[in-house]
Amino acid sequence: MAGTRPIPRPLWKAAALSGMASYLDAGLIVSISVNLAVYRDSYGMGVWMAGAISAIVTGCIAVGSLVGGRLADLFGRRRVYNWDIFCFAIGALVITFAPDDITLLAGVLVAGLAAGADLPTSLAVVSDAAPSWARGRLVAFTQVMWMLGITVAIFLGFALSTTGMTGARLITGQLALAALVTWAMRSRLKPADAPSETDTGTVAESISLKGVWTRAAMLPMAATFVFYVTWGLGANTFGQFGTYLLVTVSDASQSLATGINLAFIPIGVLLTFAFVRVADSPWRDRLFHVAAVVQILAFVIASLTAGALAGMLVFFVLYQLSNPFAGEANYKVWSQLTLPADTRGTTQGLTYALSRGVFAVAAFFTPALADHSPSVLLWTITACMTAAAFAGVFIIRVLVPRSANTVPDRAGLRVPST
Repeated sequence: MAGTRPIPRPLWKAAALSGMASYLDAGLIVSISVNLAVYRDSYGMGVWMAGAISAIVTGCIAVGSLVGGRLADLFGRRRVYNWDIFCFAIGALVITFAPDDITLLAGVLVAGLAAGADLPTSLAVVSDAAPSWARGRLVAFTQVMWMLGITVAIFLGFALSTTGMTGARLITGQLALAALVTWAMRSRLKPADAPSETDTGTVAESISLKGVWTRAAMLPMAATFVFYVTWGLGANTFGQFGTYLLVTVSDASQSLATGINLAFIPIGVLLTFAFVRVADSPWRDRLFHVAAVVQILAFVIASLTAGALAGMLVFFVLYQLSNPFAGEANYKVWSQLTLPADTRGTTQGLTYALSRGVFAVAAFFTPALADHSPSVLLWTITACMTAAAFAGVFIIRVLVPRSANTVPDRAGLRVPST
């Protein structure tokens, strides 16, 4: 089985450095969420400023994904790959040492745009560096980094919950430090003699925007977008409002709601590692069919019980068991397998940007919809998850086999062995 072939350590290093984009993306969103009440009290922010900061994080990541992916295809993925992580570090430092809410907002703008730009660029970079027999595992490993970003931010928030602004600065400060270390290590990566990049690091002239609007790019871009946006509406809702829904709909205490979320994090991390192991084997897509059904069942149970605590506990168990095998990790792998190599940055940047924009709009209405009718909210998400399952099946049955012999390998980076 192809998935059992060992991957050299330098390629795992490249995957980890690219995966830092996912770590910082998740860490930024969660840290702002964890620190928001502290910022509000310390800076005397009004409700509109607090809401603006929350919305701007998601909005900037969307814009950054759109612009950054295209810039990477135009000016060289390695060049953009290095600069966006450095810009993120600057934004995170501004957030960390912000003396007022206006400075905080400026830092969020910079960090959000840079985080968004790094997402499609880093995935394209690790895909370029990977041989076809290792691409699934290396791309899937970035999802492990995403889970770690969430884990570190939540646990630091829990451990530093009584320390006020000192704790808030430490939580965002570790993101700045991680970004600076990653920038230093990425700078050591050397460009390979790839036919798609010139010696100056820019992409060849044949790669133009019109290449995005071909059937070869449009069909997989549309299919992966439909999967990601429908799956993500459910995942993003419970990522941002899981604790909120447990408290307001399920009548759980704040400590119980937080504990439920924390309890399932290790399960998610371990199962994401399991997905990495099968990401280059036939089991990747076989497990998707099973996991997608279980994931839909989880939301059906939550919907049938109208968000009652017992039903939500069953939901969380089933969702955490299925999500790693029928979620964002699949989207990342399928995108790299099916999208044309030369426009991966642009096309995946488009799907990221459009999806994150939809998530931002949906998040604005979620509290009001939950207050009006939890059942309507949950059944809507169930319908989205069902649509995601059908989109995933189409990608597996049609696009992955079709692209197996048409998506060429590229060598975008050469990683030093020392």
